[in-house]
Amino acid sequence: QLQLVESGGGLVQPGGSLRLSCAASGFTFNYYAIGWFRQAPGKEREGVSCISSSDGSTYYVDSVKGRFTIFRDNAKNTVYLQMNSLKPEDTAVYYCAARLGPTATISLADYDYWGQGTQVTVSS
Repeated sequence: QLQLVESGGGLVQPGGSLRLSCAASGFTFNYYAIGWFRQAPGKEREGVSCISSSDGSTYYVDSVKGRFTIFRDNAKNTVYLQMNSLKPEDTAVYYCAARLGPTATISLADYDYWGQGTQVTVSS
C-alpha cells in the first residue's frame, strides 16, 4: 500500500521558519519524483516545489525562490520542505505528492499519489 504522510505544520510569526516532512511507505521511494503543493482558503491548489528521483534537480515557483528549499533523504523515504522568511501569504494546507519517473514537475495532473496535508499558518 502506497502512503504519504505530511507533518511539521503549525503556527509561526512572519519571518519565522518551519520544516515540513513527507514520509513515504509502500513503494520504491527513490524511483518517484516528489512535489509540494499548497491550498489557501478559497483558492485553488498550486504547486510550490518539486524534486526529481534521478539527479536531485529541483524547481521552485517564483513566490518562494530564495526562501524555501526542498531536499530528500532516500534512505529514510522522506522529502523535506524547509521554509524560511515566511509570509502571511504562505498560509495554506501543504500537501506532498509522488509520481513515478525521474522528472520533477509542478503540475497537479502529473502526480498519482497524495498525502492528507498539514496546516501552515503565518500570522502575528
